[in-house]
Amino acid sequence: MEESVKTLTDLDKIIQAFELTEQDYRSYPALTLAYIGDCIYDLVIRTIVVYKSHKQVNDLHKKATSYVKAETQAVMIQGLMDNDILTEEERSVYKRGRNTKSHTVAKNASVAAYRKATGFEAVLGYLYVTRQMERILELTKIGLTYAELEL
Repeated sequence: MEESVKTLTDLDKIIQAFELTEQDYRSYPALTLAYIGDCIYDLVIRTIVVYKSHKQVNDLHKKATSYVKAETQAVMIQGLMDNDILTEEERSVYKRGRNTKSHTVAKNASVAAYRKATGFEAVLGYLYVTRQMERILELTKIGLTYAELEL
C-alpha cells in the first residue's frame, strides 16, 4: 500500500515542534502578517548578503540595512504593483497592510513609504503562513530589480 509523503515546510516543523495550533491566515490582523513578513524578508536579505560577501559583521549589517529599510521596500512593492506582478489575493493583502493604522512610525522614512513597506511585509507574511516560500523569493528577486540595488 502506497502512502502519500508530505514534505514538511520549515513552518510545519516549527508548528509541530512547539505543538502550535494552525490558524487561518485571514484571521490574522494585517500588522501581524507584516510582523512575520518583516522577519522573513530580513532573513532572506541577510542570507543573500552573508553568502555574497565575506565581510565583518558590521559591514554585513550596513549592507543589509540598505535593503530592509522602508524606502527600499516601498520602491520594490511599487514596482511589483505597477507591473502587475502580484496576484489578486496578494494585492488584497498588500492593501490591507498598507491601509492599516500603525502606532509606530519609521525613523527615517516618510509615512507613505512606511505604509507601503508595511503592505509589502504583509504580503510576505501571508505568503509565509500559506507556505509559499518560492513566491516570497520570486517577489523579492523581482522587487530588488526595481530598487536597482546591487546585492
